[in-house]
Amino acid sequence: MKTNRKEFLEKAILGAAGGIAAPFFNVNRGDGERRKEVLRNKIGVSSYSFWQFNGPKEETSIEYCIEQAAEMGFDGLEILWMQMQSYENSHLQRLKSKAFHAGLDLMGFSTHQDFLTPSEDERKEEIEKTIEQIDIAYRLGIPTMRINTGRWGTIDSFDELMENKGIEPVLEGYTREEGFAWVIDAISQCIPKAEECGVVLGLENHWGLGRTAEGVLKIVNAIDSPWLRVTSDTGNFLERQYEQLEMMAPKTSLVQAKTYFGGGKWYSLDINYERVAEIFRAVDYQGYISLEFEGQADPAEAVPKSLNLLREAFTWT
Repeated sequence: MKTNRKEFLEKAILGAAGGIAAPFFNVNRGDGERRKEVLRNKIGVSSYSFWQFNGPKEETSIEYCIEQAAEMGFDGLEILWMQMQSYENSHLQRLKSKAFHAGLDLMGFSTHQDFLTPSEDERKEEIEKTIEQIDIAYRLGIPTMRINTGRWGTIDSFDELMENKGIEPVLEGYTREEGFAWVIDAISQCIPKAEECGVVLGLENHWGLGRTAEGVLKIVNAIDSPWLRVTSDTGNFLERQYEQLEMMAPKTSLVQAKTYFGGGKWYSLDINYERVAEIFRAVDYQGYISLEFEGQADPAEAVPKSLNLLREAFTWT
């Protein structure tokens, strides 16, 4: 079967951005026993899992998260942009060196944008911010970066938004179609920088126009670039959960996996990770699974427990 140039490029980019998990082998050495192949996805952890916006970010530094992730046995760390204390290049290079010597990949960069605004000046500011974030990811050696559509802003309180299951009224005087046009145009302006830096953008199902798989894919398909894929969050679909994950799976560059030990900060979902693993295995997803612990239990206990849960689900023979 022939592969056209675009398909080849997309596969090559996904291989780099997804942090492809090379299979490892469990060799049975007993007489007459055959070698058994064991496959697994690499498991990373978001620095958010250790912080969760609880207290000053300085108390849960990225350096601390690197140490904890390595000690707990993760393969990589996803850095939350808002949690960083400095964007100076010297600081970035120290983080990169620390992660390398700890045996960790810096495998994801989780950022925030708000492109869902009628103000052209505000969208321009968000585009410039996102381009700066891409450059930070590049200097950290991170191959994929989570982005958002932003929100309408018609519900001020995030707690209230969660009570409303993420559903937010459209800004008065405007339409969803206008919103999609703003977001598509804004992200399109970030693509050249992503290509220049080799950083795949992953649009997350994260409220706003990205609340549903249909919304995420409408934007990704409209831009139609190998440098824009999907960050699939297992905890951000509050209905049709597995159906929507199946829709996004073929275009996914990173899976963010929520757990809720001790009860969720806003809500708890009963997520069947064996089923989630089957969904992504069906499309030959070989990239990272990034834990986002969002429960109220002590991260020192709940994060290792979450790692064990994900290791078991995303390992197969």
